[in-house]
Parts: sequence; C-alpha cells; structure tokens
Amino acid sequence: MSNRVSELKRHTNETKIDLAFSIDGEGKADIQTGVPFMDHMLDLFTKHGQFDLTVKADGDTEIDDHHTTEDIGICLGTALKEALGDKKGIKRYGNAFVPMDETLAQVVVDLSNRPHFEMRGGEFPSQKVGTFDTELVYEFLWKLALEARMNLHVIIHYGSNTHHMIEAVFKALARALDEATIVDPRVKGVPSTKGML
Repeated sequence: MSNRVSELKRHTNETKIDLAFSIDGEGKADIQTGVPFMDHMLDLFTKHGQFDLTVKADGDTEIDDHHTTEDIGICLGTALKEALGDKKGIKRYGNAFVPMDETLAQVVVDLSNRPHFEMRGGEFPSQKVGTFDTELVYEFLWKLALEARMNLHVIIHYGSNTHHMIEAVFKALARALDEATIVDPRVKGVPSTKGML
C-alpha cells in the first residue's frame, strides 16, 4: 500500500491554511487554527480516526470564525481526496454510532466521488459553544463533503447538550471515515461496478 498522505497550502485574503493529512496514522494531531473549539474537534477527529493531522491556520477571526472554519473544511476535504488516490482496495462505505452522555450521533459515508451532504437532527439548543457559532458545524461538514467528493450523512438521533452533540458528530465522522478508508484485501480494484470512483 502506498503512502496515503497529502500536504497543501491555501492562502487567501481571508485565511492562510497549511495542512498535512495522513490516512494511515497514529492519531497524532498538531492543530492551531485560532478557533479553540475547532482545535478541540479536529484533535478528537484525528484521535478517533487514527489519522495524523497538522493544521496551521491564520484567519480573520477578529470578524468571526466563519472563514477559518469553512476553509479548514475545504482543505481537509481536498487533502482526504488527494490522500485516497485511486481508491483501489478501500471499503468505500463507513457507518459509526457514537454515544456521548445523553447524545447519540450517527455518521454514514460513501467515498463515491459524488458529493452530497445531509444533516438531520442538528437543531442545537445553543447558538454558541464558547465563542464558536454552532451554525458553522454545517458549513464545515458541507465543505468537507464537497471537496472530498463524498456522500456524507449526519444524524443526531437525540441530545440536549450542544457541546456533546457536536463532539459526538466529529467522533462518529472520524470512525466512519476510518472504516471507509480501510484497505480490504478482498477488494480487487475499486469497489464499484463502474470500474472507477
């Protein structure tokens, strides 16, 4: 199996992001985004997916966290797509349930090269967690799905604590992607009757 890694830079007038991502990692994270809640979410995403992820972001957070959060989603999605390469031998699909206290979240992914995003049950009780606007969770996940060209379904079955709900989603996302990116020796070529993904 070749090294499934990607490094990229995305520098705009709003954000400067340097990112390195490895699918076959050890759960090592070096995250400095300037958005503390995103640092926390990306750290646990890395740990639960057994990825390696480095993110250095400098954005216009004096305005708000929108551009930085959105652009990190764009970069991480792009890096995931690049790291997957031709997708030969991968499982392609992943499904994970994660409970966190009163919350139950589920994430289902298909690394199909057909981007789509659905989110159900994401009505967060609070508009903010710390200084972080909770509406940015949707923006991050949608941009991630679009740039990774994956079908991403997020279902929060129930929950009442906003922090728990979002954290359960990020952990479930990590575990679903870990499952979908596993190389299965039984899979010959790409797992599609089309012959490509």
